[in-house]
Amino acid sequence: MTTTYPITVPAISVTQPLGTFYVVSLPARVLLDTAYSDRLHAKKAANGETYELEGSQRGLLAPRLRDIGAYIATEESTFPNSIILAPNFDPETGDLVEEDRGDKKLRWRIDEVPTPGVGKGVSYTLTIPTDAALAPIIDGQHRLYGFNFCDKPERLDTELVCSLFLDLPKPFQAFLFATINSNQKPVDKSQTFELFGYNIEKEPPGNWSPDKLAVYFARKLNSESDSPLYGKILVAAENDFALTRAQAKAQGKWMVSMATVVEGISRLFSQNTKRDRTVLLSYKFGERNREVLAQEAVGDKSPLRELYLQLNDKVIYMAVKNFLIAAQELFWSKCSLDSFICKTIGVQALFDVLLAISREGFATKTFSVDFFIKKLGPAADIDFGNERFKNASGSGRLLIKNCIFVKAGLEKEKIANLKEQQRKEIDEAIAA
Repeated sequence: MTTTYPITVPAISVTQPLGTFYVVSLPARVLLDTAYSDRLHAKKAANGETYELEGSQRGLLAPRLRDIGAYIATEESTFPNSIILAPNFDPETGDLVEEDRGDKKLRWRIDEVPTPGVGKGVSYTLTIPTDAALAPIIDGQHRLYGFNFCDKPERLDTELVCSLFLDLPKPFQAFLFATINSNQKPVDKSQTFELFGYNIEKEPPGNWSPDKLAVYFARKLNSESDSPLYGKILVAAENDFALTRAQAKAQGKWMVSMATVVEGISRLFSQNTKRDRTVLLSYKFGERNREVLAQEAVGDKSPLRELYLQLNDKVIYMAVKNFLIAAQELFWSKCSLDSFICKTIGVQALFDVLLAISREGFATKTFSVDFFIKKLGPAADIDFGNERFKNASGSGRLLIKNCIFVKAGLEKEKIANLKEQQRKEIDEAIAA
């Protein structure tokens, strides 16, 4: 039996201190299609019905997996514990998957379903668009891959409980892995470090990879009372309607995901965070520092790369924070909750703008609030609540970014090379 995609299943929203996640039930065969670990993945066999394991840990794990496979074949087999996944990450690059690869939708998504008279009046569904393996396994890989060692193919239809942290940044995936395993059973820390690049012990900032530094900055922005993003960053929630977002909306406050902020910040000083993380982890703990990236990860043209390598983290942070203060004054302070400038695509577009103008700030050695207000000021009168910005995908983000570029006179060469239809869309959006 094969699975036809897309598939949609009911989902339960669960909000805890770390953030919002969703609980679903998925057949083992679907998870074998779509989930992966950093060192193991399942591949469909030639018969199209069963699966084979590939990966460097196969020999190490085979005895345990055979035991689990034999258990799955029994009439009393059950797995009540949840398999924990962090969907929407590319297994090759480790990067968050955007939904702008042509017309093909890849990202797992949660949709709200109005349900009058039931609970809070809403329920949720999960849609998995394709069989692409985009869901890294945080916990439960042995349970899942044990199905490859079961001699009863019909067991692939067994439903498994899954907890989904959509778009959860890599450092938080590592945190969950380390926390779950250290609380439940002894774990070799070296295995944790090697597998996820996560250091449980207190780590000097000079050792921090770009994504780890970006997470640190995002936490500060979320906790400092004078930050425009104070209390507005959700660790693990994908959509604007999620329960915690709904509560925020009732209070007149908008929210943005941790993944959006971390990705936006890390691009300022790394064009390939997975590469940088891998290079750092190739050194022993006492020898690991950012200076090695200048020697082994050459050619990175991100605008604030030099500041990152020189450990000028305070300068980078103030550049980000002052830009956000300018965005607050020019855009967010006067926008309604329905404005697209304070939704995911709008915040992403603003980080795109920061990426474009931070090179000038670095060259002139100025990242003041006044600098950013002067650069962005001409775009302050754009009505981002207009329906023309409604496309909640890469094209909506691109339109917002390009409109700011045009009004603020930024990236003139790139704008000049846009197709006539793109310029027309920009002009119409600005004039609306």
